[in-house]
Amino acid sequence: MPYQDLVKVYEAIESTSSRLEMTEILANLLRSSDCAHVKRIIYLTQGMLVPEFCPEKLGLADKLYLRTLAMASGVSESSIRKLWNKEGDPGTVTEKVLENKRQTTLFPRPLTLDRVYETLLKVARAEGSGSQEMKMRLLADILHDAKPHEAKYIARIATGRMRLGVASQTVIDSLALAFATREDKEAVERAYNVTSDLGLVGEVLCREGLEGLDRLHVMVGNPLRAMLAERLPSPDEILERMGGRALFEYKYDGLRVQAHITEKGIKLYSRRLEDLTEGFPDVVRALKKAFVCKSAIVEGECVPVDINTGEMLPFQEVSHRRGRKHGLKGAIEEYPVRLYLFDCIYLDGEDLTMHPLSERRAALMQCIRTTEDIQLSEARVLSSVEEVEDFFRDALIAGCEGLMAKSLGDDSIYRAGARGFLWIKYKKEYRSEMNDTVDLVAVGAFYGRGKRGGMYGALLMATYNHETDKFETACKLGSGFDDATLAILPKKLDRFRLPEKHASVESRMEADIWFEPATVLEVLGAEISVSPIHTSAFGRVREDAGLAIRFPRFTGAFRDDKEPRDATTTQELLEMYESQSKK
Repeated sequence: MPYQDLVKVYEAIESTSSRLEMTEILANLLRSSDCAHVKRIIYLTQGMLVPEFCPEKLGLADKLYLRTLAMASGVSESSIRKLWNKEGDPGTVTEKVLENKRQTTLFPRPLTLDRVYETLLKVARAEGSGSQEMKMRLLADILHDAKPHEAKYIARIATGRMRLGVASQTVIDSLALAFATREDKEAVERAYNVTSDLGLVGEVLCREGLEGLDRLHVMVGNPLRAMLAERLPSPDEILERMGGRALFEYKYDGLRVQAHITEKGIKLYSRRLEDLTEGFPDVVRALKKAFVCKSAIVEGECVPVDINTGEMLPFQEVSHRRGRKHGLKGAIEEYPVRLYLFDCIYLDGEDLTMHPLSERRAALMQCIRTTEDIQLSEARVLSSVEEVEDFFRDALIAGCEGLMAKSLGDDSIYRAGARGFLWIKYKKEYRSEMNDTVDLVAVGAFYGRGKRGGMYGALLMATYNHETDKFETACKLGSGFDDATLAILPKKLDRFRLPEKHASVESRMEADIWFEPATVLEVLGAEISVSPIHTSAFGRVREDAGLAIRFPRFTGAFRDDKEPRDATTTQELLEMYESQSKK
């Protein structure tokens, strides 16, 4: 397949902000492609080379890519740097450099999809002595042969900034449209949720149709997409929703972990499918001692603890452990953790996702021998408001956020990747107007003034609307940032900086700077109010207004464990507003 055929599709997708049009454009490409190419098309379109849980990642540093572009084009680094400072987007910079380069490309080899993909995979896998030079040579080789508009997207993929706005949901819709019908979307989504590999789902669907998807199942080593919970503000509403009886368990303030255990070893994954194994060798060792069966997939919360008092500590403490490559031994001693397990999704060859919660909990008790470091979540079956309130107080005293309520009905299956009322959160903050924290996505920023001159003065924060796949603004966030956090904000956010508003952002405000929706922050507000300038739930409460969080304050927690589409949804904010209004 000529690479330029894929580029034409990218240009068409980039020219529209309509998700429906994007879906149809991508569906047409997939339908007309050889099944052998479908997997690679899906990965590249999302700016990836492999599923999210695999180690091969692109994201060349700007300096290294700048040197590579100079090597490929013959244009001086200083000239490219000037253009880079002006444009900011590596794709635009690359396209302009190659359009205006002084030297003529001799005997270029037309690029194919396979050549581009395989070269980028080699770049991602290059490591060790001389790896930087190898990455540069490999990438320069295809840039040298690329036409300017082709090189634009190679540059974006290589630097981890594809930004087409094609989310997983769009790919799922496109696959259903291309190889089945829109009504079959649920089957495609189910296959994705249990494999976390859209490329695999696309290839199987292309080759074998819907019957092939039926054969895709839970596998140890392939993390499932996490089941998610809804929220309600009171025990009586929870019990009413649950049919008068439910399993209530402590809601721990930790890092959600999915452990894949075999006789050969253990892998740990975050809810974002990030491989955490190397950063938590102490958890791996503890699980080996506690596990008494052959193979399993279990889920739990990795909670920081004070080893002297046994008390649970805030989530921020465990976040110090994530992504560390140096000083790991010291970090393990300084930030010890305990794993509280709450679900068993697979055990000794049997997929348990379609089994009710009571059976999965029994399986968990069967395969885990509790130790000081590996424990089961504190849980009770309750049927009265008084019992729930007492257990709620126990949870708070223990240092937890509140409770999780889980259905015990026959339909209490593990719904991978889905949010619903089979699981319901009940947190301590729900008891007053809006002391509840929400997880919002940074979509823009405003220049600082006064003491914050030269820094970001405030961030434009958004909720996620699952129905439209859009991010809708809910507040300007300027409080709660200490000097150290303000200093690191540019480094944390600027790699997602865009020259204009992202296609998936709905905003009536004009930010000074726009970001790709990528960074999730925990925010605490005083109340939720109707706002004519914010777009979250626009038109749902009042025709000409949305909802806004008043007096928002950053809690200090960057929710790096959450994808932007795992942030607080527009529907959740609307329900919190309605609950607040009742009170």
